[in-house]
Amino acid sequence: MKKIILISFLLSLSQYLSSQTIIQKDPEIEDMVKAVNADSLRFYINSLVSFGTRNTLSSISDKKHGIGAARNWVLSEFKSFAASSNGRMKTYIDSTRYEADGKTLDTAIQLANVVAVLQGTDPADHRIFLISGHLDSRRSNVMDRQGDAPGANDDGSGCAAVLECARLLSRRSFPETIIFVTVSGEEQGLLGAYFMAKKARTEHWLIEAVLNNDIVGSNNSNQTGIINNTEVRVFSEGLPYYDLEKKAMQIRELGMENDGRSRQLARYVKEIGERYVDNLKVVMVYRPDRFLRAGDHISYLENGFAAVRITDMNENYNHQHQDVRMENGIQIGDLPEFVDFEYLRKNTALNLSNLANLAKAPPVPDSVKIEVKNLNNLTHLSWKPSGFRKGKGYYVMMRETTAAFWQKKIFTNQEEITLPYSKDNYFFAVQSVSETGNESLAVVPQPDNGRK
Repeated sequence: MKKIILISFLLSLSQYLSSQTIIQKDPEIEDMVKAVNADSLRFYINSLVSFGTRNTLSSISDKKHGIGAARNWVLSEFKSFAASSNGRMKTYIDSTRYEADGKTLDTAIQLANVVAVLQGTDPADHRIFLISGHLDSRRSNVMDRQGDAPGANDDGSGCAAVLECARLLSRRSFPETIIFVTVSGEEQGLLGAYFMAKKARTEHWLIEAVLNNDIVGSNNSNQTGIINNTEVRVFSEGLPYYDLEKKAMQIRELGMENDGRSRQLARYVKEIGERYVDNLKVVMVYRPDRFLRAGDHISYLENGFAAVRITDMNENYNHQHQDVRMENGIQIGDLPEFVDFEYLRKNTALNLSNLANLAKAPPVPDSVKIEVKNLNNLTHLSWKPSGFRKGKGYYVMMRETTAAFWQKKIFTNQEEITLPYSKDNYFFAVQSVSETGNESLAVVPQPDNGRK
């Protein structure tokens, strides 16, 4: 009897071991993730807080106080990183004028975003991946430009993540272009992000993904008292804001309400982030942003780009949009002492690993189709390479219709595949894969009825 139990256990153990997925990591990305430095992040945030306020309406001429001094400092940091890029990184301040609106602007302003562009090495590849945080901060009154508004977490943490990613990625070469930006005017109504997103659309920038970091350094919440630095939220839209009228019929027909480009980007962020960052769970939230609220990524969504918001798992409203003060023995205000720099390190590494993996991946496959000309319990998928820089092959991804995440990834070096799974019960997608195993974003197939 004991022998039978032992044999049964060994058989079950061997089956369990054989079913395990071996996660293959890119050594170059692993090295970059290890180099993300909590002390560097602390330096960035303390430097930003030292300008007193970064309110969008504050001084742009004072060299030590206000948003003008802050954006000049960010530009100087970008320039120092560019010195290690062999001429590939360009930095600049991009400005525009906004008139007073009587709501969040009581006077006309010259708004400016600070931008660093790490140019890709492949002249035929015009894809762009963008990481963003907002430079401005606020007090309880959004138009109070005089009092201290430290903005350590909102959004000094997001800017720190942008700066650290720029520091580390500027030392490497990637086929695609990466843009690092700290925008102004977020608290005044996403003004800087709208300015950049609209310009990108007008000038036909090929932005494939936007990672917006807004409040990514606090591990706890008020009221509930939850403390957690092992989870981070990623918000993504389901139905696309841009051109929904044109797309709604097909989305409904194919049941693709949960498979828009931004939702696919969120799945990608989760998979890659959890692959490279230890002790961090990426929690996908099926909303464009927090309930009835909005961040800078909304500007990109409304201009047709795939974008997500990365943010703390639990918000603390004592340290957000508040005048610095003591109240009933509780310290109120967005101060550096309330930032968990280890948590911020992990969230920064989440961004860096995703940017690096995207920028090393081949272009997404073209003309991805699912055959529908005959009733069939098999599923036939086909696609074409993008036309330049092929990788070593493709991943065909699949999941049950009730599953939130991709459940299987099947590698092939062919440009078509027939699977013993019914299209009635599963969703499918295809990724391109580089020689070093870096995946592109997933492309959902379109129906192919065989007609020419």
